Amino acid sequence: MIFGYLIQIKQIIVSKIVYLFYRDLSLGKKVKFKNFPSVLKHKSAIIEIKNQVTINSSNYGYHLNMHSQCKLYADRPNAKISIGSNTRIHGTCIHAYKSIVIGDNCLIAANTQILDGNGHLLSFNNPESRIFTIDSGKEIIIKNNVWIAANCIILGGTTIGEGAVITAGSVVKGNVPSNSIYGGNPATILKKF
Repeated sequence: MIFGYLIQIKQIIVSKIVYLFYRDLSLGKKVKFKNFPSVLKHKSAIIEIKNQVTINSSNYGYHLNMHSQCKLYADRPNAKISIGSNTRIHGTCIHAYKSIVIGDNCLIAANTQILDGNGHLLSFNNPESRIFTIDSGKEIIIKNNVWIAANCIILGGTTIGEGAVITAGSVVKGNVPSNSIYGGNPATILKKF
């Protein structure tokens, strides 16, 4: 019982430190950080976390094994990450080259990767130069009330409709209909409600 209280006190302290240390983040009210996330932000980028969001980087009390802490990377000029109110994110990498917008009341399970860029251009006309190229990214929009299960990869140019569920281990690119179950590699519609 005392251990549980100590964990709660630690979470409060971590949240206060994050609020102080990451002053250039836009943080809403009652944002909860469970352990420290990894944050990398370009001076002209925006990372906006709205009210009552949980960013969980701790395995303690979480039902899955989390491989690493949350990462919030907006490391390109004018990149944007926006996380809607009452959303819970666990052990997830969110890396915006351009824009990643996550709606309200979303659930994002551990070990998910949300990346709007490929890192490099394909460069098939000159593949030996690929290592020197930089992708510009394609926007990702995750609408309200979406549930993304563990170990998913969400790629640039994706829009996930309101209320959709993405099954564990899915690789998602493109448009996901609202109120549907979407899954697989590559992900396809499994059921529409």
